[in-house]
Amino acid sequence: MRGVLLFLMAALIPVAALGADAPFTPHYVSQRVTQASLREGPGYAYRILWVYRHKGYPFKENARFDVWRRVTTVDGTVGWINGQLLSDARTVLVTGKGRAEIRKNEDPSSQVVGLADPDAVLGLKSCGPEFCRVRAQRVDGWIARSRIWGVDPGETFK
Repeated sequence: MRGVLLFLMAALIPVAALGADAPFTPHYVSQRVTQASLREGPGYAYRILWVYRHKGYPFKENARFDVWRRVTTVDGTVGWINGQLLSDARTVLVTGKGRAEIRKNEDPSSQVVGLADPDAVLGLKSCGPEFCRVRAQRVDGWIARSRIWGVDPGETFK
């Protein structure tokens, strides 16, 4: 009898571990749809702060409550968006004054293959220490990290 009890306890330990939530880690997400409302709180009863009308617009997700995601925008605005309107696809927003150069490779002296206007949304493919690989329409290349928002300092990935 004691052997059966020990077996059942050992069998249930992995099931209990599956139910445990992993700690939340803030990360970047993008707008899945063409229009999304940023609200004061996690629900449709809360006042709309802003309406974003650009599919792919990047946000930093800071918290979750039910189906709602607490996000921060490039200008520091904080609010809540329904999680169904967001995607895990990574995008970045071009910042700064003037057009940003998109280069053929990570070398700052490499050929310029495109220019991106401020506030342009670019698809993010990978990031190195100084440049990130982006895609916009027919242009695929590397942009200086100092000219984009949507990647944490020190974050690199392929």
